[in-house]
Formats: sequence, C-alpha cells, structure tokens
Amino acid sequence: MLEALEAAGAEPSGGLRRFLKPSATSRSRSKDDGGGADGDGAGADELLWSRDLARHAAGEFSFAVVQANDVLEDHSQVETGAAATFVGVYDGHGGAEASRFISNHLSAHIVRLAQEHGTMSEDVVRNAFSATEEGFLSLVRRTHLIKPAMATIGSCCLVGIIWRGTLYLANLGDSRAVVGCSNGQNKIVAEQLTRDHNAGMEEIRQELRSLHPDDSQIVVLKNGVWRIKGIIQVSRSIGDAYLKKREFALDPSTARFHLSEPLRRPVLTSEPSICSRVLSSQDRFLIFASDGLWEHISNQEAVEMVHNSPREGIARRLVQAALKEAASKREMRYGDIKKLDRGVRRYFHDDITVVVVFIDHEQLRQEDSASVPELSVRGFVDAGGPSSFSGLNGIT
Repeated sequence: MLEALEAAGAEPSGGLRRFLKPSATSRSRSKDDGGGADGDGAGADELLWSRDLARHAAGEFSFAVVQANDVLEDHSQVETGAAATFVGVYDGHGGAEASRFISNHLSAHIVRLAQEHGTMSEDVVRNAFSATEEGFLSLVRRTHLIKPAMATIGSCCLVGIIWRGTLYLANLGDSRAVVGCSNGQNKIVAEQLTRDHNAGMEEIRQELRSLHPDDSQIVVLKNGVWRIKGIIQVSRSIGDAYLKKREFALDPSTARFHLSEPLRRPVLTSEPSICSRVLSSQDRFLIFASDGLWEHISNQEAVEMVHNSPREGIARRLVQAALKEAASKREMRYGDIKKLDRGVRRYFHDDITVVVVFIDHEQLRQEDSASVPELSVRGFVDAGGPSSFSGLNGIT
C-alpha cells in the first residue's frame, strides 16, 4: 500500500502509520460491518454513512455518502412529503460553502415558488436555481474582502422532483441521474436522463468554443485533462464567482486560479439543463449520484446492480462497489482504503453521494400518501427533521 500512496502523490515519508487510522477504535456510520457480503473482511468504513431504506410518496429510497476530502464537499438531501419527493445532490469544489448553501436554500425556493404559482413546473425549478445562485453570489459579495477565496468556491447541482407522476430534473455540472427501465423478460436498461456539463466531453468543448470564438484558451488540455481556462472541468455551476463576474477577480498571485487575462465575459453559467418526464410503468427506479460514482461504475453496471440486489442498503453497496473499483485501479483492496484518513483518501477517490429512488407505480397513482412520513434527510446527518415539502400538499 505504501507504493500506491507514493503513486497517488501522497508523501509517505515517516512511514505509512501517519496515514492510517487505528483500526481497533474505528466505528462505521453505516450499518455494514465490512465483514459480510458487502465488505471485504477488513472492518468498518467510518467515513461511509447510509440511510439504508426509507419511504417516500411514490415508493422507497436508499441513500449513502462516503467522505474522501478533509472536509466533506458533497452535500445532499431527500425531502419527502405526501404529494412530492425531492432529491438534491450538490458536489462542491474548492470548499463546502456553496454546496452547503444550496442544501439550505434551493428546496425552500422551490416550495415558495410552487406555492406562488400554484403548481410545479420547469419554470419554478429554473427560477429556484436562479434565486439560489443570486443568493450565493450575494454572500460572496458580502464576504469577498474578508475571505477572497469565497469567489473560487462552487458546486455542481443535481435535482429531481417527483410530483403528480412527473419527474422534473435540473442539472448543473457532472453529477448524473439515470433511470432503470424494464424492457421485459426481467431485463433492465439504463437511460441517462441528464447531460454532463464537463469539458472532457467533445460536445461541451464545442459549445464553449462557439460561445467564445475570440478566446483560443477557453478550453485547454492540461496534464491530460480538458479544463476551462486551464482551471476547472465543469462548465455550469452555482458559485465560482471569479469565472462569472469581473468584480470577483482574484489577486494575480493566486496561482491556482490565475486567469491569463481579465475576464471579458462569464466563462461559466448557472443556467441548468432542465427536463420533465412522465414516469411510465417501465421506469423502475432512479439513481442520482455525484461524479465520484460514475468515475468507476457505468450507467448499465449501476442499474443492473440495483435490479439484482435487495433494496435495503443498495445505495451503500453502490458506493462500496465504486470504492472497490477505485482500490483495484491502484492494485489495492477496499480494506486498505478504509484505513486511510480523510484527506489522504482523496488521492484514491472523491466524495461520493448516491440516492436510489424506487418507483412503486400503485403508490404513484395515489393522489396523496398521507401515511408517508414528511421528513428532511441530509447526507451524513443521522437525525432527520420535518420537511418543507409538506407545504406542497395542497397544491394541484
């Protein structure tokens, strides 16, 4: 494992011991003890949290998060109400402030706007994203002189809302929503529902070049990775103010975020890709996940794993499958990664959030599910609270 750390860029001088947690006192936040079918006999993963199975208005859901960064940058939530289900996955970068802000404000904006309009719609979702972006940029503006680094903090944002049999999806960045569709004969097919806004995709690079025809450096191949202005991979986000507004320009001495010339126009946008889909009887479940999952598991592999496994704990097992794959790429075992401390683990995998939402169509056809608990569940938080989505119960 020492060799793997060296290859990953960690500094193992002084021995591997400084990177390892004492296994005798480790306790997992997941129900899995690591020694059964889900684990590899190497003990619990104390950086893995899960809500193995809970109810929502149209079925059940499973929710899991694993931390890799020194400070968890993924924030996430599931809001369950009698008339609606909300899923949010917010993959932060540069810090957790943007993803935390989204978690605290976006769903409330959606409820407020849906109440004002008397219904749920794509416009409601779009305007909620806009209000969240404006709110975060206002926070950056207020704190910019005290904490200039706030201008470099941003987050991807993936949202799904199930409302009256329709799924509303909105996405910024490269988190992804996938539906598992039954095609008969007990087979399942993956259909990707969202578009990855990542410069690694040729269509995104072409889109950026067409928007910035006078900027030859709008996308740059740097160390084998395509990056916008040589800095960031995602083309859409909440935050990242210094790439959107000149007023947030950074001191040129900030090498990591240095722009070769002053910003002439925004190079990132907060305009989400939005779509809606009437859920059909072939739509069996939805997987919402940050890109940390999709780096290691394909869409089809993920839906087959969900289809062929018990519901309870399936989000946790998807996370564990990604971690095992990440370990194998470094000729390690998942058990070796479990022993690494937060921060060091980021050399091997990203923070990963997974929410699997099962669609029970008999329940979906009911106008209201009064017996469903109205809860707000936040990733990596054991206690749940009342959900603001209960405010949608009277809206048609």
